[in-house]
Amino acid sequence: MTQLKPPALASMFNEAFAAFELPKLLLRAPELSRLKTVNPRKIIVMPGFGADDFSTLPIRGYLSSMGHEVQGWNRGLNIKDVQETLDELVQDIEKRTRNAAEPIVIVGWSLGGYLAREVARDLPNTVEQVFTLGSPIVGGPKYTQLASLYRSQGIDVDWIERVIIEREDANELITPVTAVYSKSDGVVAWQACIDKKSPNVEHIEISASHIGLGISADSFRIVADKLKN
Repeated sequence: MTQLKPPALASMFNEAFAAFELPKLLLRAPELSRLKTVNPRKIIVMPGFGADDFSTLPIRGYLSSMGHEVQGWNRGLNIKDVQETLDELVQDIEKRTRNAAEPIVIVGWSLGGYLAREVARDLPNTVEQVFTLGSPIVGGPKYTQLASLYRSQGIDVDWIERVIIEREDANELITPVTAVYSKSDGVVAWQACIDKKSPNVEHIEISASHIGLGISADSFRIVADKLKN
């Protein structure tokens, strides 16, 4: 298995810098406003662990203003069992896209990004592109600040990692993925955001905290720029 470690506890102080992301977003509004699309996409945005659609309002609002049709995941808090959530998401997205003329795009923050990738793995003809923001795609919670919480509840994070590896080996992810990550992430080990297995993954490093990744002007720019044509 991968020999990684969760971020040092002291790195959680980096998360305080998320407070600076919204002012920076406002300062870069003129730049970001130039990324309107000529090819509107249907986009679903998925929140991180313990969060809901409220947390993704900024990026959804921005992408809507760029001309896209943007929806939340419409499932409340992201706190249920991951496999159960994934099974339900696949069914839900199949229903949402049954009469769609074009494939969709999924943007996922943290755990939402892992779920986005796995939906695309199961529905390769339905998902055109995935964007992940600080998503622990290696090891699940094992290389995050949540690892100790899982262990305290008697959950075997090593078993979770093995299940993830088995799923990857059984069904290759072919959908293009843009993986945004930050070495300043205080929650997820940035190395756990790097996909060395899938053939169509582009990794882009930015400077932001984990919380800041979802409201970062750089994250907004990357997604909008890749979807403008």
